[in-house]
Amino acid sequence: MTQPTRISFGFMFLLLVLVAAMGLATPLLTVLFSFFLLNLYQWNRRSKNFAVAMLLLTVSAICGGLFLFTTRAVVAAPEIADRLIPRLAETALKLGFELPFSDRNSLLTILKGEVAERFGLVGLVGTNLLRQLAFLIIGMVVAISLFHNAAIVIDRDKHTLRNNLYSLTADEIAKRFELFYKSFHTVMGAQIVISTINTIFTGCFLFLTDFPYWQLLVAVTFLCGLLPILGNVLSNTVIVSVGLTVDLQHALGALAFLVVIHKLEYFLNSKIIGNRIQNPMWMTLLSLIVGERLMGVPGMILAPVILHYVKSETSRVAVDAQVEPPAAPPVA
Repeated sequence: MTQPTRISFGFMFLLLVLVAAMGLATPLLTVLFSFFLLNLYQWNRRSKNFAVAMLLLTVSAICGGLFLFTTRAVVAAPEIADRLIPRLAETALKLGFELPFSDRNSLLTILKGEVAERFGLVGLVGTNLLRQLAFLIIGMVVAISLFHNAAIVIDRDKHTLRNNLYSLTADEIAKRFELFYKSFHTVMGAQIVISTINTIFTGCFLFLTDFPYWQLLVAVTFLCGLLPILGNVLSNTVIVSVGLTVDLQHALGALAFLVVIHKLEYFLNSKIIGNRIQNPMWMTLLSLIVGERLMGVPGMILAPVILHYVKSETSRVAVDAQVEPPAAPPVA
């Protein structure tokens, strides 16, 4: 392994450590997602300006969708809570234990105390929101800049030495970033396909069974589906809980459907995720836990990407096999 290659590996390691330590997962994800969309919109060799315009249009549509989703969620969440919490409290009493909350107000009091203790309400609503918004804008600008010109060394012809350490190291770092983006493309591309298929089937079921708040649940299903493994658990919990607010039959029917549809997803996972990523489930789950502890929800999205990247890099490093000497023949 050459010196520039070793430096590039150290650079990537330091970069990932800084992303985790300084809470920079959001801008990194923004760069990756934006670059992913820019390449998607240039699939037929259209101009780069067209791809950038489509990215901005997509972001505007997403912002509008998130606004509608948030508006709907703010209205629906209290209604769901008012129906669900008394049923949960009643069921808990029948099972022999008592929940720390009995209605929506007592639950909100507990949640506000937890949020205030861990984050601070003012910082959560104000400073953190503005910081994340700034990260999103910076990430998009970086992605557009890389899309137009991804070169690290722009004055290569002016260097006295052609094969100098800086240029060679920059080339190796570019290779590291290219492989990291390929890992993101592989993991998130597969996850988006699976989440879309799951959302279509779940949306059809919710619509045909006249499920309450089905539009909101479809959006939750797709967003949660972007998280490997745990995303399905989260979306299923929300759907069954909403079904429980109607009656037990809705909840059991939703649970039965979700069990069947996710059994079918095992086939999709083996074909899509398995063929692309080929990591055992326990390793993916462990990476999700570590990613969440280090970087929160963005860390859960990045964790499988980093895991796949590490696997891809280490699979390319040749190691000399140590041949063990043959065992001595037994003494007669």
